[in-house]
Amino acid sequence: MALYIDSADRTLIADLWSSGVFAGVTTNPTILDRAGLGQRDLADLHAWLAELGVPTVYMQVVGRTSDEMLRSAEGLRALGPVTVKVPATAAGFSAARALVQEGAQVLLTVVYHPVQALMARDCGIQGVAPYVGRMTDAGRNGVESVIAMQQAIGTEPTRILAASLRSADDIARLAAAGVPDFTLGGPLAQAVLDDGLTRAAVEEFESAAARHLA
Repeated sequence: MALYIDSADRTLIADLWSSGVFAGVTTNPTILDRAGLGQRDLADLHAWLAELGVPTVYMQVVGRTSDEMLRSAEGLRALGPVTVKVPATAAGFSAARALVQEGAQVLLTVVYHPVQALMARDCGIQGVAPYVGRMTDAGRNGVESVIAMQQAIGTEPTRILAASLRSADDIARLAAAGVPDFTLGGPLAQAVLDDGLTRAAVEEFESAAARHLA
């Protein structure tokens, strides 16, 4: 299982990265906006992540047409090692397939149905990012939909990177079903590192130890 930090907040990323449990960082235009950043800030962000030692960085194209996405992807790839995120639209599929043929690492994002994942697999796209929580918000069972997706596509060559996760329980259920990768927003990433029961047990241990230090 690989966990990724879904954020562009440098303070949050640095704090979470120090735990040693994350494999990389994922971003998109909305995440950048929440951190007060835009596409023009990607070069600085990418350089900072490289300096921090983050080996895998996901950055998303902008544009509505395939040509616009490909021009955006060219700029992203010029920054250094990056996995290019492309939305699962008709234009996005066209751009993603062209990028794969050029040897780029590509993730098809905002995936909502197993058929989209099957098409991505058949196009040779290396990853798909289904939005688990948003599926549930739209009246679908997000967890069950992603489990069906995993069963449909298998594990190679396309890997699922589950996104829009709302709880550690969702991660556990999906991991048990074979989903390999997860990207976590700040609150959930912090929560999985700080379970209340674990924290209470540690306090009990420390209190017991302190009684014998005097």
